[in-house]
Order: sequence, then structure tokens, then C-alpha cells
Amino acid sequence: MSAVAADTHAAIWYLKKDPRLSPAAFLAMEAAIRTGAPIYLSVISLVEVCYLIEKGKLPVTDWPLLTSSISNGVKSAIELVSFDRKIAETLPHVSRAAIPDMPDRIIAATALHLGVPLVSRDRKIQASSIQTIW
Repeated sequence: MSAVAADTHAAIWYLKKDPRLSPAAFLAMEAAIRTGAPIYLSVISLVEVCYLIEKGKLPVTDWPLLTSSISNGVKSAIELVSFDRKIAETLPHVSRAAIPDMPDRIIAATALHLGVPLVSRDRKIQASSIQTIW
């Protein structure tokens, strides 16, 4: 298995060993790590986690769990991917009609730009042209 990108919920559930993460998703993420490939995470996921904590939808403890797992120049399980010009240029290839939520489109565009499958339970993303694992 090669690298994968993770949707926000998939990354959190993987780190928390949450049973809502599907067996196929877990195996894909484990295989990436086992082979030394990264699990890519869009920076928009950090914004999303912060927002969900502020709304009381996620516990405050999810913040350090996620941020401590992200590489800071050191090899780690999760590699943060910045939203840059190349990903912005990929965004038009992610249908707004199929995936109307902008953070989801950015996450999908990140996976598309990197040429890796996206681990996501999101049915709209799964129904789009983005390669997903769930």
C-alpha cells in the first residue's frame, strides 16, 4: 500500500482507535504507516477540528491528540499538507455540484493533487470522481 490522504473524521478516528473507522480504512492507514508512506492531512482539517471543538462537537482533548501526531520536520504518522497554489489549481477538478462543502472540496483536491486515495466516510465524496477508501 502507498500513501493515503485522510478526511478529518478519518484521521481523528484512526488516532482514537474509534470503531466508526471502517476495517478497510484502518487497514489502508496502517499499511501506509507500515510501509513508511505518509497519511496526508490537509491543513483545512486543523481548522475544522478547531471549529468543531468550539461548537462542542468534539472534545478539547482531540486538539493535542491530532497536533502531536503531525510531523514537524520529523517523520510521523501524519504529514500536514498546506493549502497552496497547486491545490487551489486542482480545486476546479473537484465538482462543486458533487461536493458542495468547501472544506471537503479542499480535502478532496489535496488527495487528487497528491494522486492518492482519500480515506473518507463522506458519501458525497465517495459518489464523486475522487478515489476513496472506506
